[in-house]
Amino acid sequence: MSDRVVIVTGGTLGEWALEQLRPRDVLVGADRGALFLVRNGRRPTLALGDFDSVTAEEREEVRRHSESFIDCDPVMKDWTDTEMAFNWALERNPQEIVLLGALGSRFDHSLANVHLLRKGMERGVRCSIVDACNEILLLGPAQLDVTLVKGNYTHVSLLPLSLEASGITLQGFLYPLTDATLTLGQSLGISNVIIGETGHVEIRDGHLLVIRSKDE
Repeated sequence: MSDRVVIVTGGTLGEWALEQLRPRDVLVGADRGALFLVRNGRRPTLALGDFDSVTAEEREEVRRHSESFIDCDPVMKDWTDTEMAFNWALERNPQEIVLLGALGSRFDHSLANVHLLRKGMERGVRCSIVDACNEILLLGPAQLDVTLVKGNYTHVSLLPLSLEASGITLQGFLYPLTDATLTLGQSLGISNVIIGETGHVEIRDGHLLVIRSKDE
């Protein structure tokens, strides 16, 4: 098993997603994300889901071009396709899980996928969500700090994923913080800027979403 599992699911996808893939990645396609991989010449280690967003012909195409294939009843299931893929990845104890196509027009699915970052942290696995304009990761008990490379991103936003996140200290940012607390519902942490090549974020307690972003 590779140290990194990449889950490609059925939200917004494009050429940018292919650029995120590395040669040694374990590729998991969830529902229409599996079709995206197959249509772009990639062979998923696993394709799974209810496949209610593809035709019968497309489902068969995915089955033929995947190493393993699992389908399920679209009604009698407890998890979304993305969470099923995420659970499968967690059971293999990778060092990292990256979610592609986890954001899109369905806000309910997008928010549920962001919540998976906390589930991954509870298992001690580094997780992130990436799309064309954003990278989302989570700081908390298993990872209390991160150094961010500015790269092509223009902004960094901080939002608690617990009732509050405390002991927040920022270095290398236009708007620094020292031992600050952010409470659920506040927008104080939105749209900060790294002023050099890197910025450092650390927290003491709680769970804090760190979102690097740029405009389209």
